[in-house]
Parts: sequence; structure tokens; C-alpha cells
Amino acid sequence: MNLFNRNDKTGETRQQTQTPAQPQPTAPQAQAQQPQPRAESVAAKPAAPPPVPTPAPQTPSAKTGAPMASVISKALKITGQLESTEDIQIDGQIEGDVRGVGVKIGQNAKVKGTVYGDEVELSGSIEGKIEAKKVVLNGTARMTGDIVHQEIKVEAGAYISGTLTPELGKSDSKPALKPVATSASVTPITH
Repeated sequence: MNLFNRNDKTGETRQQTQTPAQPQPTAPQAQAQQPQPRAESVAAKPAAPPPVPTPAPQTPSAKTGAPMASVISKALKITGQLESTEDIQIDGQIEGDVRGVGVKIGQNAKVKGTVYGDEVELSGSIEGKIEAKKVVLNGTARMTGDIVHQEIKVEAGAYISGTLTPELGKSDSKPALKPVATSASVTPITH
């Protein structure tokens, strides 16, 4: 006589493999002695609590060591000075100076003021000045003002109205050299 109506065939197989010399337990004892399926036994055991998932860190990544960028979305307009000890991604509008480690100015972003950083990447527009060790002007960049740099990359299509001033004396790894031309004017090429 089967007291349990189960779809689990492992329980029936284990009952059938018992030796006939053992007496058949009564219903409450059979329930206590019968092995439970694996999923139930894990839940029934007083085991350690399951690990709690931790949120992603908001500080530098353990794998890359790169800090996360603060983002100024395209819906924001800021008037005043913006400073960060980490990277900044600007997609909105800023009227004032911007200072960060790495500053990326998105394609639709507009900045009126001076942008300072170790690396400044411009895809949008700046009316003011850039002072950075490394400057990258993408093809959609519109720069009206001077650029003071150690290293610069200008892609085809970028517009610059101002002077480019290499500051070789700021580099720690290179000896200070007197440049032949201390400034250069760049005018847009129209096709």
C-alpha cells in the first residue's frame, strides 16, 4: 500500500530497495524516514543563508581601476563652475568653467568657459579655452578659443577658431624644449 501519491520516482525506487528484513514503518515514521527530493532537502536543512547580491561599486572598478564618469545629461543646463576629482561626461549645456581628470564633451553638448583636465575629448562645441595634457578633437568638434596642450589629435571635419599652444615644459618625461613656433592658427577648410 502506497501512502504517498508522488510523481517523484526516486522515492519509490528507494522504498523498493529496502531489505525485506526491516519492518515497514508506520505512516508518520515513513514520512520522517523517506528521503526527500534534493530541492526540498536543501530548503529543509538549516543551512547558511544564501549570499546577498551586492550592488556594483560606485568607486573605481577593481578589474580596470578606471573611475566611473559623472554624467551631465542632455536635459541639464548648468550655470557655474563644475569640478570633479574623477571623469566627467557632458551631454548638456554648461556656462562656466569645467575641471576634471578626463572630460568628454558629447556631440550635442555646449560649453561656454574654460575646460581643464588631463585629457579632454571634444565632440560638441566649446566657446572658451581648453587646457589639458591631451586633447582630442573629433570630427564633429566646434572649438572657438585657444587650446593649450602637450599632445593633440584633430580628426578631419573638426572646426577650430583660435590658437594651439604646445606646452612642452609641463611634461615630466620629456625635457623642456623651446618650440620654434609657440602658437598656430587653424582655420576651417571649406570644400
